[in-house]
Amino acid sequence: MGAGPDTAPRATLAMVADAAGVSLPTASKVVNGRGDVASATRARVEEAVRKLGYVPQVGRRSVAPARTVDLVFDELVSPYSLAVLRGVTEAGAENGVDVVVGRIPSESGPVPGADSWANRLKTAGREGLIVVTSELTREQVEGFDRAGLPLVVIDPLNLPRIEVTSVGATNFSGGVSATEHLLGLGHRRIGFAGGPESASCGQARLHGYRAALEKAGVEPDPELTLHGAFGYPDGLEMGIRLLDLDPRPTAVFAASDATALGVVEAARRRGLRVPDDLSVVGYDDTILATLATPALTVVRQPLPDMGRVALRTLLRLAEGDTLDSHHVELATQLVVRDSTAPRGER
Repeated sequence: MGAGPDTAPRATLAMVADAAGVSLPTASKVVNGRGDVASATRARVEEAVRKLGYVPQVGRRSVAPARTVDLVFDELVSPYSLAVLRGVTEAGAENGVDVVVGRIPSESGPVPGADSWANRLKTAGREGLIVVTSELTREQVEGFDRAGLPLVVIDPLNLPRIEVTSVGATNFSGGVSATEHLLGLGHRRIGFAGGPESASCGQARLHGYRAALEKAGVEPDPELTLHGAFGYPDGLEMGIRLLDLDPRPTAVFAASDATALGVVEAARRRGLRVPDDLSVVGYDDTILATLATPALTVVRQPLPDMGRVALRTLLRLAEGDTLDSHHVELATQLVVRDSTAPRGER
């Protein structure tokens, strides 16, 4: 006789993974006796196997599926994104993990649903998700929690919850070092061409800029502080507005390399020479900084290292490890090139 209609369905590896709250590749590693799984995670999977009565199919060799993570950006074509991508993929190759690259998905609007995005990745067997310089909603973060998928954010524009694991750089210190460099060259009227006001990393750079001015006894001038997107068009617009001031700034600290190039172009349109008439400091140290004329003085973010740390952190979370800190900051470094010079007599 065939099985009756009430016969329970055969337990699958996907059901084991779901019951244990782990990814399908992690469950497969436990079932196949792989050693690279945290002991607490292994215990949860083994308990799920016992409760569900999971038995691998007879006659088939159980092979662990390839480990895969998703890496998503708000902007794929920027030099910043390429530097982070290099770090993530290099770390992926070192750890036997495939990296699927894309942009923040959209459904009916610009923001993906709280659960559908996470469930789509879980169904595809992803280890987790790395998000780069993008805004996430609290609902999206909670959707990943419900799906049991780890999430790591690089250089977050916002942190909807303090518990979100993130990797960044010492942005406050970077803002201080850029501004102190300009102050040391004799500049006192220093403009700030910043990122979006909602961006956590941009706010940290702004606070560093203000702290350095105040330490030097220079009162921050609200007219000299502008905000825009991290890109060339907004850098150009902010540069024009700053150079229209009377008196104009003799130096500008820009919150990204692309923003700095926009400021340099604004100076060119005003007939000003960089660095003779205007000193400019950028931020990131992407390939744009060395290709620029003049080559940009910058605060260097260790972008490839940030990508490597994010990938390794995500794998630790997928294996059930407990992190010592939800946020990791890597050190920035001032790199002096040709776009800054001592303040001349005007």
